[in-house]
Amino acid sequence: MDEVCEGKDFSFPKQEEKILQMWEDISAFENQLKRTESMPEYVFYDGPPFATGLPHYGHILAGTIKDIVTRYQTMIGHHVTRRFGWDCHGLPIEFEIDTKLGIKSRDDVLAMGIGNYNEECRSIVTRYVEEWEKIVARTGRWIDFKNGYKTMDPWYMESLWWVFSKLYEKGLVYRGFKVMPYSTGCKTPLSNFEAGLNYKEVDDPAIMVSFPIVDDPDNAALVAWTTTPWTLPSNLALCVNADFVYVKVRDKSTGSTYIVAESRMSQLPSKKTKSDAPNGSVKDAKPPNSKSKGSSSEKVKSGIDTGSYELLGKVSGASLVRLKYLPLFDYFSELSDAAFRVVSDNYVTDDSGTGVVHCAPAFGEDDYRVCLNSNIIQKGEDLVVAVDDDGHFTGKISDFKGRYVKHADKDIITAVKGKGRLVHIGSIKHSYPFCWRSETPLLYRAVPSWFVAVEEIKEQLLESNKQTYWVPDYVKEKRFHNWLENARDWAVSRSRFWGTPLPVWISEDGEEKVVIDSIDKLEKLSGVKVTDLHRHKIDHITIPSERGPEFGLLHRVDDVFDCWFESGSMPYAYIHYPFENVELFENNFPGHFVAEGLDQTRGWFYTLMVLSTALFGKPAFKNLICNGLVLAEDGKKMSKRLKNYPSPMEVIGDYGADALRLYLINSPVVRAEPLRFKKDGVYGVVKDVFLPWYNAYRFLVQNAKRLEVEGSAPFVPTDQVTLQTSSNVLDQWINSATESLVHFVRQEMDAYRLYTVVPYLLKFIDNLTNIYVRFNRKRLKGRTEEEDCRIALSSLYHVLLTTCKAMAPFTPFFTEVLYQNLRKVSNGLEESIHYCCFPHAGGKREERIEQSVARMMTVIDLARNIRERHNKPLKTPLREMVVVHPDTDFLEDITGKLGEYVREELNIRSVVPCNDPLKYASLRAEPDFSVLGKRLGKAMGAVAKEVKAMSQADIIAFEKSGEVTLAGHCLKLTDIKVVREFRRPDNVMEKDIDAAGDGDVLVILDLRPDESLFEAGVAREVVNRIQKLRKKAGLEPTDMVEVYFKSLDDDKSVLDNVLNSQENYVREVLGAPLLPSVLTPPDAVILCEEQFHGISGLSFVISLTRPTLSFNSQAVLTLYSGNDKHAKGLKTYLLSRDHSNLKSEFHQSNGKIKVDCIEDQLAVDVILGQHVFLTVGDCYLSKRTD
Repeated sequence: MDEVCEGKDFSFPKQEEKILQMWEDISAFENQLKRTESMPEYVFYDGPPFATGLPHYGHILAGTIKDIVTRYQTMIGHHVTRRFGWDCHGLPIEFEIDTKLGIKSRDDVLAMGIGNYNEECRSIVTRYVEEWEKIVARTGRWIDFKNGYKTMDPWYMESLWWVFSKLYEKGLVYRGFKVMPYSTGCKTPLSNFEAGLNYKEVDDPAIMVSFPIVDDPDNAALVAWTTTPWTLPSNLALCVNADFVYVKVRDKSTGSTYIVAESRMSQLPSKKTKSDAPNGSVKDAKPPNSKSKGSSSEKVKSGIDTGSYELLGKVSGASLVRLKYLPLFDYFSELSDAAFRVVSDNYVTDDSGTGVVHCAPAFGEDDYRVCLNSNIIQKGEDLVVAVDDDGHFTGKISDFKGRYVKHADKDIITAVKGKGRLVHIGSIKHSYPFCWRSETPLLYRAVPSWFVAVEEIKEQLLESNKQTYWVPDYVKEKRFHNWLENARDWAVSRSRFWGTPLPVWISEDGEEKVVIDSIDKLEKLSGVKVTDLHRHKIDHITIPSERGPEFGLLHRVDDVFDCWFESGSMPYAYIHYPFENVELFENNFPGHFVAEGLDQTRGWFYTLMVLSTALFGKPAFKNLICNGLVLAEDGKKMSKRLKNYPSPMEVIGDYGADALRLYLINSPVVRAEPLRFKKDGVYGVVKDVFLPWYNAYRFLVQNAKRLEVEGSAPFVPTDQVTLQTSSNVLDQWINSATESLVHFVRQEMDAYRLYTVVPYLLKFIDNLTNIYVRFNRKRLKGRTEEEDCRIALSSLYHVLLTTCKAMAPFTPFFTEVLYQNLRKVSNGLEESIHYCCFPHAGGKREERIEQSVARMMTVIDLARNIRERHNKPLKTPLREMVVVHPDTDFLEDITGKLGEYVREELNIRSVVPCNDPLKYASLRAEPDFSVLGKRLGKAMGAVAKEVKAMSQADIIAFEKSGEVTLAGHCLKLTDIKVVREFRRPDNVMEKDIDAAGDGDVLVILDLRPDESLFEAGVAREVVNRIQKLRKKAGLEPTDMVEVYFKSLDDDKSVLDNVLNSQENYVREVLGAPLLPSVLTPPDAVILCEEQFHGISGLSFVISLTRPTLSFNSQAVLTLYSGNDKHAKGLKTYLLSRDHSNLKSEFHQSNGKIKVDCIEDQLAVDVILGQHVFLTVGDCYLSKRTD
């Protein structure tokens, strides 16, 4: 393995860019697809984004989710085709071209020619494709751009025609009306997006109109309020809320009788007040989604003005339903049988108007829906829209024929007044939508549209939804289910230009209709060769009538498909089904997986579900992950204008794509909740996940290289089968913990719960570094036998390799970096980690040891807390710690095979087990409300009371049996928390003993000072200063140095005695003896030196030097038969050699080398440990041993 730099010098972004280049060099993604061709298909549908802007965090989040799942599925043995798609048609494209060319109306498009306009649209569709490819690749996502699909490709559009034709054959297509925002200036309907672009503050009339009830004994009239008088000539119904209470009141001054909602009574005109909304000027009324016919948004207290009105009675809203009333105008008298009656709907609210809304179905979305549901009108093409494309009344409204509707308001009000039906007139200042192109006020107007009859298949949709699996499931069960339950027929056509044309040809008399399902069929029927399906390429194509030439030709309808119909057809169209790939589709439908944002529950998820259910009677997908919205740090929507978020490439440039991926995945956003994006959060992932992970890896590499530096055989990892037999408890634990990690990641990934994996990984990495590496330092650094060291290094190697494979789908770059170095010491590993199989959790899992180590860490944390409370640093040795727990297996582990680690980590002389829970503690039972609350409901109170009343004997019996029945309910160990509270022994002071517990284990520390522990404490202090000095000198853990000390105290024997008594401890930690300064050679190179004062009352100097050869002068002299000159010559030669090379030469020659290169001197065999020592420390220890 190659050497690696310190974590602070490791640039995650630069390393990722190197990996990107490596993937490109070896065609990693392409080769992965080739290598898995023979494996079962895993079908993933990628929803197509618009390419008119650059990717934002929402795209990166969804792309990361998709990449993680598809990488994982590949690793567990699937072939996963991943093709990128582009949404090419529709409003976003047209909007840009209209802005660019200054197009203001539909006539402008027709004047320049549909062909020229569409080609302009086509020219910008792929404007940002290169940027998308670059950014998507930089995030680590593997997806095929070269073979991607575009919704404007002829083969894609042909499949759309097939989908539509199949729906038509099934009787699920009809032509009807849809109320939409309509621009009279451009003579075209607008999308809701366009309608929201240009709101203005305007003054509009606000009037109350009476509608006398037929045959009412009091001649009462319902009173409706509207701000669009121009819709009154088209009134067909009045709508009330069936749940409201309505009052019948008589005007004392006029004798007129009115009916309004009781809560809106105060809105009727009063002689006492000039204006209380809407009676006068109303400011800031909320704009409705269609037209303001009943919306004063000021909440007005209910109450009857007894000075002006007499209360005649109260009735329910439901009792008003079906009452007939006298129409205001007679323009629609032919509809009298069905129309001019009261209907009900809960869109009528009590915070607006009078509680009575007038309905003109041609001019309001809710009006149309309510009148349709109440059979005032019928689905289809019979709706009379009495306003033309210019916004003028048609001849149907004879009195106002040809008048622009907004200009006719005053005359309509005059006509209403003339009929004695005007109750009150006022004005309202409110925000109203205008056309962003023509600056004319928008009208909500019914326009002809082609519909898919979704309501007819509603039950099938609900059944299809049951067959899908969603994460999180509540989005499926609530939000999506409710949306399906209230699904309305879907208007799939748009009166636009750049889109897939509807494949419908109709005769001039409307009697003959042909729906085309393929290019081949169109060519056969028309005799025209077709290569492109856009409007300007096919609008001229006609089809002869089957009835004969005298019936003329069939022409295509003008409409194009809504782009949601195009994306909803993606599972079929992206593989040109049914014209190609029939077997591929039919063997793998429904697809296995889709993922997008929460907003797609009403968008792409919905259209996928509708079309697949209508066509095949089943869902389009099996599994779905729904993510939430990524917001700016302040909780607002991310805005380029406000610049309230960092760009994705800036974050990736600073911290790397892997950190961004983990940050997004380890957040509420993967559970369909919002995420406030914080750049600091991405840095937190680097700090808390990647740096500890990297440091564990670096520690392995350093110590594997150390073996070679010390002259041992290069590191080759021991096989895992052998490692499973290791007797070391931490080896057993880390092997088991790794198996648990693999098992957990597989389990969660199979359930598509990505968000649970990162917290588990975080804990695993923390345990790896802070338990395995930290507690195993001596073994890993070779302070024990070499074989034991190799076992520990091999265990760490396999853990890191397995962790990398398990996390490769999540962090594709970092795992590849580590893998490429790790594979250098193992034969037979794949060229890339992304060619590897996902690890199998088939190894040995030791649940007992995993639990014991987890409890050990709890014990260590609790003991540290006690030390902190009493200002007893870890360097201060303590005599004893008692661990109280009823589990004898754990106590056996904590005092036995784990005892060494606990004692060393906590600097405690002995650990004493205690399984008597009452010796040091009293027990108290508490119900776990978070667990029991939902389950027990109202019974919770009685159960909680009995739980709290449990005696200590009851609690001990409960812990032994594992369950108890209280108030008729059987409770398990997970239902009750047993709290252990410390009880100090008699005659022991508070400062001498203390305890801490977590409800499971209790730890008791003896804090009394003990002089016998003084020397151990001083030794730890000295070692601590030496370690800090090494860091100050910039030394690596593998760098060899010699350490010298000198006492600065008058009584130098105190420090000497301490270091002599603690010599083994010091040497074990430092890997070398601590040498008296008098042994420092005169030619020693001092790397760092520092004085320390007042350390446990002592003062001393510590010096770090490079290793220096030390000679047994008498033995060297003997080599040359007493020739002093030759002896000095040998010493000079050996001192001139590179120390590490000389060390390696001795190790390779089993401690003996021949020196025959000194001029005029005999060749001699120099023996290590007899004639020369590699360090002063070796010589010192040799003499001590002798």
